[in-house]
Formats: sequence, C-alpha cells, structure tokens
Amino acid sequence: MSQRRAGASPEAARAAVLAELRPGQSVELLQELHILTRDALMNQDSRRKLKQVYHLYQFIEPLLQELAREGHAPLLADHGAGKSYLGFILYDLFFKPLARGEVVGIEWRAELVRRSRELAARLGFTRMRFLDMAVADAAAQADLPERFDIITALHACDSATDDAIDFGLAKQARYMVLVPCCQAEVARGLRQNKAFNLARTPLAELWRHPIHTREIGSQITNVLRCLRLEASGYQVTVTELVGWEHSLKNELIVARHTGQKKRSAQERLVAILDEFGLRQALGARFGVNDPSH
Repeated sequence: MSQRRAGASPEAARAAVLAELRPGQSVELLQELHILTRDALMNQDSRRKLKQVYHLYQFIEPLLQELAREGHAPLLADHGAGKSYLGFILYDLFFKPLARGEVVGIEWRAELVRRSRELAARLGFTRMRFLDMAVADAAAQADLPERFDIITALHACDSATDDAIDFGLAKQARYMVLVPCCQAEVARGLRQNKAFNLARTPLAELWRHPIHTREIGSQITNVLRCLRLEASGYQVTVTELVGWEHSLKNELIVARHTGQKKRSAQERLVAILDEFGLRQALGARFGVNDPSH
C-alpha cells in the first residue's frame, strides 16, 4: 500500500513524493518501473529501491560528466541488470539530456530483457539496448564495442560481479562501479577446507560456524576483488552505498583506471588465497594464471 502521511490530502502526498525525485526525472518512467503508482505515490519498498539507485547515481554522474566534458559519447554497460532500474534512471537523468552515448543492459532472464526492450521503445530511449545473456558470456559478444567507459553492477549476485570485472578488464573500462551481492563462491571454498584449516591455524575459528563462514567469505571476496583491480591498474575506493537500515548488501567499490599496476596488490592477492587454502580452487577466478604453483 502506498504510504501517505496521516491526514494529508492526496495532492499533498503526491507533492511530497515528487519533491523526493531528482530534477528532470520522468514520472512516467518511475510509474512504468512500478516505483511510483498511477497516483504518483510510493510505498516504503519502492522508496528504498529509489534511494539506493539515486545514491549510486551520485557516484556515477561525476564520472559521466568527466567523460562528457571531453566531448565523448559515453558507453556504459550495466551487468546483472534485472529490471534495469539503474540503466533506465541513468539514461533518463543523464544520457537523454546529453543526446549522445549508449547504455547496454546485460541480463540472463529473457522475460526481463523483453520487458526492458519494450519499455525503452515506449519511452523513446533509442540509445538503450539489452542483451539476453549471462554476464560471463558478454565479453565475447561480437556486436559489442571493443571498449566501454563505465561498467556498473548493482547487486549482481555471487560470481556475476567477478564476471563484470572480467568484462571491464577485457573492454579496458575507465571506471567500474560495483555493489556486490550474495557472495557464496569463497564461502564454499572455506567450507571445503575447514577441517584442514582448523588444524593448521587458529584463524580458522573466524569461519568455523556457518554464519561466520558466509560473512567472512563475503568480506574476503571483496578484498580479493579490490586487490585484483589494483593489480590490473585501477585506483580503488570502497565505501557504503546507503545506510545499513536500507540494505545489508551495501558495499560500494569504485575503480578508476590509472594504468599503474600494483605488484604488491597481486602478491597480497596470491598470499590471501594461499593463507585461506583457496588458490587451487579459485585462483583463476581472481586472475591468478597458474593456481597450482
């Protein structure tokens, strides 16, 4: 049910909701995305989703502006796009008024891709396109440009965030903006080697209990991602997306390409994989070419 302050008229409630929107934001788009109702009202869940996307937009907009100041037509790939909330709002607020550039949404669920294509056509968002495929397969897609400027992945689950990083590295992305979600791959590796590690080091107590395995697996995953990006020539900033009351999947990784590859980052990445007994199983995932040595 849409929220409305007690005693407030429908007109006042709508005015309050519209005041929360960013300047230039299309009400029609938000209604099509079911963030706003037909009466231009918003429930708490929709408000939370919009707040997350708006916060992420605040990090991405300066990067797009930097590209646009160079007279460039920015190319942005949104991985694990889902219903493409982020892609549509980026296009509506930035790409549409810029009148150049392109947004490519990549999503493996064909029904969501079909709906996004139909919505883009209805709204005249002609420089948006959507690919029906897994993130891991996108880099090999022949009809995509050789380079992209910005890679985004908002809550791309488990290893899909790593696939987005692979794509960004293959496409020589200038920026990557990532909000990881539901990491499980490292946690599985920790569980497989738990008995051995408990005998080897007291640090294994950090992941002896299942809930701790999941939590520390998530933490290790993001540390490895940051080290991999630094080893690949990116300057990395890690912060929170929104307040923890809005989302538990809240870590934001922003990577800017500098071309300065850090050997120490690569060495520490390998050392962490070795310390946690993960190198053989997951070395290739994190860019370690020969996990057996």
